[in-house]
Amino acid sequence: QVLLTESGGDSVQTGGSLRLSCKAHGDRLNRYSMAWFRQVPGKEREGVASMSDLGMITYLDSVEGRFTVSRDNAQNTLYLQMDDLKPADTARYSCAAGFIDYGLRPLYQAWGQGTPVTVSA
Repeated sequence: QVLLTESGGDSVQTGGSLRLSCKAHGDRLNRYSMAWFRQVPGKEREGVASMSDLGMITYLDSVEGRFTVSRDNAQNTLYLQMDDLKPADTARYSCAAGFIDYGLRPLYQAWGQGTPVTVSA
């Protein structure tokens, strides 16, 4: 089973940008549909962006136009470019992978440990 490792989380001010990375180990990333999720303590996990194995992309409404998901198959890495960040984007961000395109539903089989993002006002 593929193993996922996220990186790139940091603390930024409102309006700032970050790029998160999700490196896949043990299998080729292009075999999977992938997604980014975020979660804050006490709240349900929320799907942010997904990319199917065929390249179909879906975004959460509140990040549409600010976040961009992409994949580099040569680097076996999924990215999430986050621009114009807002305090409401503060969360722990995790990537997920599966052989079925679940879109923004948290039904994927493989999950990373996550990376924290903090956006201050």
